[in-house]
Amino acid sequence: MNPTASLFRDPAAPLYHGGAFAYALLAWSLGLAGLFQASWIVNAIATLFLAHGMIIAAYLIHECAHNTVFRDPRYNEVFGELLGWIAGSAYGTFDDIRFKHLRHHVDNDDLVWFDYAKFFERHPLLLRIVRALEWCWIPAHDLVLYTIMMFTSFYIPQRRDQRHRNVTVLVVRGTLFLGIAIVSIKAAVLWSVACLLRIHVLRFTDMLQHDYSFNVVLFDPTPSPTRGDREYEQAHTFSNPISLRHEAINWLTLNFGFHNAHHARPTTPWFRLPALHRELFGENPADVIPFRAQLDIYRRHRIRRILEEGDLPGGAAPLGRGYLEAAQAGKAYGGNAASFLTSF
Repeated sequence: MNPTASLFRDPAAPLYHGGAFAYALLAWSLGLAGLFQASWIVNAIATLFLAHGMIIAAYLIHECAHNTVFRDPRYNEVFGELLGWIAGSAYGTFDDIRFKHLRHHVDNDDLVWFDYAKFFERHPLLLRIVRALEWCWIPAHDLVLYTIMMFTSFYIPQRRDQRHRNVTVLVVRGTLFLGIAIVSIKAAVLWSVACLLRIHVLRFTDMLQHDYSFNVVLFDPTPSPTRGDREYEQAHTFSNPISLRHEAINWLTLNFGFHNAHHARPTTPWFRLPALHRELFGENPADVIPFRAQLDIYRRHRIRRILEEGDLPGGAAPLGRGYLEAAQAGKAYGGNAASFLTSF
């Protein structure tokens, strides 16, 4: 047997997964180097490349969580851990990400440990600050979660054994950022901008893909009532590709917008999702959320989404097909805080 074929889950994996990883590493490296250049044009391009390198690394972590890269889950775990350093999610373990995300698939639910709604109720001043920052296009809602992610071993009892790792990652990444700032304050600021762009893109893509409410039962082994209900899963999952007509542009997010296809067959690698979408659902634009509506929802409801996820203006909360139609019309709010990287 071809050793390459025995190593990878799909014969095309070395080309597509390998190409995506090479791009992520190159974009991250060249983007970082470009932050130190004198030209603001180079700085701007470098910031975009750095952000996109992080984004592609994040979506490759998602691929590893579903074991679509290597046949052996252990290799996916090692690769996912490496990618976490590029994507900025290394504070927790890859296994934490995989555990939460696979429960999302198996239970057909959004299972969490952290109830941010109650957290904001207890901290109204923080909520006002978050709303003000969101108005300024700073993704503060998700920044709260990313900040907590940096210290999860000190908050979550089930992860206390990760404190040494947690502190090590904080020291390494903190030293890296401090070193960048010492050499160039401009580069440190642009690095931060790249991180914010990464958050914007990840949550933009996640925003409308489910109408699930979050349930604070992540570490409760009791199965959700919807576990294994494939009909329920598809009825409450929505596809939001960048374009159905120009398929290659969806590679910018590794085809993550073909979400119904992904939930139908979660072990399908990203480069086969468009074909699977056509096989299962055809090419009817009425079955997807158009990109223009996504942009409109993201812009108009970025403050409401903090606590009013999934609702329509006026308070109604449609589900299933009603939610899809509301999203297509640009009326649903969508949701924040659903990233697979924030594994709590």
